Amino acid sequence: VQLQAFGGGLVQAGGSLRLSCKASGINFSINTMRWYRQAPGKDRELVANITSAGNTNYLSSVAGRFSISRDNIKRMLYLQMDSLKPEDTAVYYCNVWFRGRNFWGQGTQVTVSS
Repeated sequence: VQLQAFGGGLVQAGGSLRLSCKASGINFSINTMRWYRQAPGKDRELVANITSAGNTNYLSSVAGRFSISRDNIKRMLYLQMDSLKPEDTAVYYCNVWFRGRNFWGQGTQVTVSS
């Protein structure tokens, strides 16, 4: 299983970024996919998830600003992040639970300047 996340960067507060994650080695379309983030000195937290049926859930602090989506044909997971705030600064990871194991992408850094 490989998860390759990309699309992070430096953006000013109020700006937008779109994260992408390419998955391989799994039957992508039937798995719930997740985005997590970890800020310096803090625990990793679940930002959003999307089920195989397309149902979504969000961390309360990002609801209404972030949008998770997937393209099952391309095996891609996305996180559209709008109205970014400095507190969104973190390393973002895509994640899948598959055959009893957690798999993580390498992480992509998002930095939001005030």
